[in-house]
Amino acid sequence: MRKLLFPILIITGALLIIARLFYLQIIDDSYIKKSENNALKIVYEYPERGYIYDRNGKLLVANQPSYDIMVVPREIKNIDTLEFCKILNITTEEFISKIEKATIYSPRLPSIFLSQLTKREFAAFQEKIRHYKGFYITKRNLRDYQATYGSNVYGYIRQVNEFELKRNPYYKSGDLIGIQGVEQAYEKELRGVKGVRYIQKDKYNRDIGAFKEGIYDTLAVKGKDINVTIDGLLQEYGEQLMINKRGGIIAIEPKSGEILALVSAPTYDPALLVGRNRSKNYQAIDTIPGKPFLDKVLQAEYSPGSPFKILTGLIGLQEEVIDTQTRFACSHGFYYARGAFMKCHDAGSWNLHPAISHSCNTYFAQTYKKIIDKYKNPKLGMDVWYNHLRSFGLGNFLGYDLPVGLKGRIPNSDYYNRWYPNANWTSNMTISNSIGQGEVSLTPIQLANVMCAVANQGYYFTPHIIKKIENEVIDKSFVEKRITTIDRQHFIPVIEGLHEVYKSGTASRLQVKDIDICGKTGTVQNSAMFEGKKIDFKDHSVFLAFAPKENPKIVVAVFIENGGWGASWAGPIASLMIEKYLKGEITRTDLETKVLNGNLSADYKLKDQIEKALAEQKKLKNRTN
Repeated sequence: MRKLLFPILIITGALLIIARLFYLQIIDDSYIKKSENNALKIVYEYPERGYIYDRNGKLLVANQPSYDIMVVPREIKNIDTLEFCKILNITTEEFISKIEKATIYSPRLPSIFLSQLTKREFAAFQEKIRHYKGFYITKRNLRDYQATYGSNVYGYIRQVNEFELKRNPYYKSGDLIGIQGVEQAYEKELRGVKGVRYIQKDKYNRDIGAFKEGIYDTLAVKGKDINVTIDGLLQEYGEQLMINKRGGIIAIEPKSGEILALVSAPTYDPALLVGRNRSKNYQAIDTIPGKPFLDKVLQAEYSPGSPFKILTGLIGLQEEVIDTQTRFACSHGFYYARGAFMKCHDAGSWNLHPAISHSCNTYFAQTYKKIIDKYKNPKLGMDVWYNHLRSFGLGNFLGYDLPVGLKGRIPNSDYYNRWYPNANWTSNMTISNSIGQGEVSLTPIQLANVMCAVANQGYYFTPHIIKKIENEVIDKSFVEKRITTIDRQHFIPVIEGLHEVYKSGTASRLQVKDIDICGKTGTVQNSAMFEGKKIDFKDHSVFLAFAPKENPKIVVAVFIENGGWGASWAGPIASLMIEKYLKGEITRTDLETKVLNGNLSADYKLKDQIEKALAEQKKLKNRTN
């Protein structure tokens, strides 16, 4: 038996090898498909991208046909280059450059030679294509925008870059991918699935039919249609109100967290980023003052100003350092330390309601001091204050489903320990936080989310832009309540104060008939350092509101850069947005006329000049280095 062991092992091993070879060569063709064998050509069929509709089913983004010329450098043979270039209206130098680029990517795999042909170019090239070995045409779909508004909501599509190719094996050179907005956030759902055809070639490199009779071929699967939460009419109206102004508007349905409008100004026609001129148009838009590609609602951090007093009051009530009858005397401000005076535009002895409606700095600064000083040291008090604010989603990304944004800043004790030697600081040294200045900064969407929590009396839903995905369920996190650390009963007196803002306070001239609105004005200091000097610009105009008072249906936050008083520009825009959404028409035509005709361009000139000078200095420094 021992003599037979070695022959048995040899025979068994040989049989296993033969069986494996039989399987690989006769049964399993996967390795053949993946090999670099010239006998196979892989052709991709690109699916139609999913459509985008608004919350009411209005079509916002569709598709239009486009044709790309693909090239496989290794297959190019004996073509008339001059004729080829003449048909496509390119130079010989461009031809050589494009072939070199394609060869670097892969001499044997297809890549885009020329994208998005016009109908004339496509017809002329299609007629001659048989003479140009190594080139073929692929049909794709480009976006067809049904609206001239909403560019920051949709985003755009472009060809994948080298980084994206390395990161995701799904994409091949020349593929299109969503960038920014909904196109990026829901790229996987919108793009669909590419179809693949394996074509067999003979020894003369001629197509001879489908490989294995097409058993490995797959059909393209259309992308999923989606509905966004945006109200198209409200979005369009908001963008009209923001013409010749800079800043942002966000409207949210507080009972669901659905974003009704997301307006950033200045903006641009989304159709400009479609077609052969996309790159040129992108560069032109990028040079427009005011940063059109920056979504001011999601990516701009501002001091929130007086609307932040809402939070100071709520935390004061929760921490029991004030109640609704607590009064503080104000003489157009107050001294909070030796020689340190905080100004206020009004005077009197205020409790909570009139302090909110008249926006008394003294009242909320005193409340803030009591919050911080309640504990045995200011570090503990600061962290209690910080944790309350975090429960409103501040100082962090909110978790919304758009791909850009900033965290804002809510300072805690660690923050001030780093700034002050030996951590020797007091509530007086951070008192500007009380009125939304100091070290506090928020994005407009964060401030709108605060007002959602107020309107709901203690909870909010994560703001989101997706309402429906074809045959799918949206993220469950968007329907989960987020509970704040403030007890419900404390919101009721604050809401009464916000209602008083419209009835007799700083927004009394902005009332809308038959709509009970609760709101808060804000005026935010605005400055920059230039050549060692502080330059003061016109203040930002801020307004925060919800309506109606009972069973709120809409929250609106408005930031108007260099707009001055909160009731001057941001307030009227907020009232108009609320009336447009709740009534579908405007009765405050006086406000509408003022806003539509308003032009703040002159207020931006100095800031634009300084930013241009700083950019030039940065370029010069980079060249020097």
